[in-house]
Amino acid sequence: MTQQVISYDQLKDAAGTDLGYSEWRTVTQEQVNTFADAADDHQWIHTDVERANAGPFGGPIAHGYLTLSLQIAFWSEMFDVEGVTTKVNYGLEKVRFPSPVHVGKQIRMKAVIAEVDEVKGGYQIAVDQVVEVEGSEKPAVVSRGLYRFYA
Repeated sequence: MTQQVISYDQLKDAAGTDLGYSEWRTVTQEQVNTFADAADDHQWIHTDVERANAGPFGGPIAHGYLTLSLQIAFWSEMFDVEGVTTKVNYGLEKVRFPSPVHVGKQIRMKAVIAEVDEVKGGYQIAVDQVVEVEGSEKPAVVSRGLYRFYA
């Protein structure tokens, strides 16, 4: 995977740009446990491996918000804008978690710049993002990320 880098001046014409796929990443139990500590969410389907193995998912699964947060790492691999003073993760729209991510599975993100809007001092881009699970027909996360770039 090669990161796509454009200049600030090119950003206004970036709508429709297919950013392709990030690299695959394996979700580990250590990651899940660390996230559980940070979020204070120790639900057994995430952190109790023995109980989760006998549970409804057949093993421990990542928190949906852990998978969502990994979009930042994926995004950084995929895209950058040069010639800006500030980059802001402005928010998310339409977030869904259609399928769980089992610990030990690999995930990656596909992204397309859907819209580019001028905002005071810069541009806001809306990016359609889909986190896929290796071997699964359903994605783990579907969202639209909003990012701002200021010159």
